[in-house]
Amino acid sequence: MEESRNRLSMDPALLRGLTQRRISRRDALKYGGMGTVAAFLAACGVSGTQTPQRTPAGADLNRIYGKGKTGVLDFANWEEYIDLNEKGDSPTLLRFEKETGIKVNYKTVINDNNPFLARIIQSLQAGQGSGYDLIVITNGGPIERMIKLGFLTPLDHKRLPNFARYAGPGVKNPAYDPGNKYTVAWQSGFTGIAYNSKVVKTRPTSFRDLLNPEYKGRVGMFANNQDLPCPALVNMGFDVQKSTPDQWRQAAEVLTKQRDDGIVRKYYDQSYIDALENGDIVITQAWSGDIFQSAAPKDYGGRGFSELKFALPQEGGILWTDNMAIPLRAEHPVDAITFMNFVYDPQVAANLAAWIWYVSPVPAAKDVVLNELEDPVAANSPLIFPSLEDQQRAHKYKVFRDAAEEEEWNSIFQPIFTA
Repeated sequence: MEESRNRLSMDPALLRGLTQRRISRRDALKYGGMGTVAAFLAACGVSGTQTPQRTPAGADLNRIYGKGKTGVLDFANWEEYIDLNEKGDSPTLLRFEKETGIKVNYKTVINDNNPFLARIIQSLQAGQGSGYDLIVITNGGPIERMIKLGFLTPLDHKRLPNFARYAGPGVKNPAYDPGNKYTVAWQSGFTGIAYNSKVVKTRPTSFRDLLNPEYKGRVGMFANNQDLPCPALVNMGFDVQKSTPDQWRQAAEVLTKQRDDGIVRKYYDQSYIDALENGDIVITQAWSGDIFQSAAPKDYGGRGFSELKFALPQEGGILWTDNMAIPLRAEHPVDAITFMNFVYDPQVAANLAAWIWYVSPVPAAKDVVLNELEDPVAANSPLIFPSLEDQQRAHKYKVFRDAAEEEEWNSIFQPIFTA
């Protein structure tokens, strides 16, 4: 309780860094700058005909993890993506160090998935280590490429009993990493619909509400190749993972008509939240953590826009995940997997959830947040602890079979928001 009171008295700028972090993570999916898959691989020094040095099939887990912990963990994460105290230290990391004797060298060096991966892949391609034992990377392209390139260390699930016991169904056995062979979730978020309840009187229930001409010129849509097309496909009754190029083109026609009819004010990155707050748009595609932050009271660390609401479409929202993974040739793999298991303890997961404000991978953390941290706002938020029904109805980013399929997908959807 004392820690909860201290959190409420902190400077919100120190307490929350969601806006800056979100810009970086979501911009990674715009396929600008790094551009296409081919450009990403070229920047990594991987040509279409090159066979990178991969993790051997059936890698010997005893060889990888048999030497035991070293007492050091080099951890690469995003800015403001862990709990902080008044001194700017992480209580979670301090507790981990005390309980395990492992010293954490925590670096907030990830500002965008692709540029970060391009840097470490150059080292991995040369047969060297990345310099990190643990990294946090998003699905929807980046983490899948690392798996396909063979640049991640397989996980020894015997060392992850907390994950086996406490991980929610939404983060187990994801399509982009069947069996969680290489990854476990750090935090997740929903892509859904945000709206100004003072203007939009009827709560949105479907992606179709974003096509409503009543809101012509005041609708926001995302400018990336996952969050824009995936909800449209779902609304049309198509399975994102099994969808065909013909179905992609059908969805593109709907999105193009929406644009050409003048319904869309703009295709946004993170700046959509400013447009929603200042009234430029009244209904928009949105990321769950942003709306929680924007609508939360100022004395709680939010921005106080209580009229802003978030809705998941009845057909299901899009659930994306930032994943913990151990790069190939990590120097301290046991220390890394020890931390992975540590953060799936409900006590630890609760502390992270109450500070980060994204979807926790540990449903059991909710009771801890409510009863021990005494934080009913976070505990009762479906944006942090979604219902099992919402999780079961959720859809994931498209997982591509190969670079050619991804290139075709991009060629269909990218012109909609770049025209």
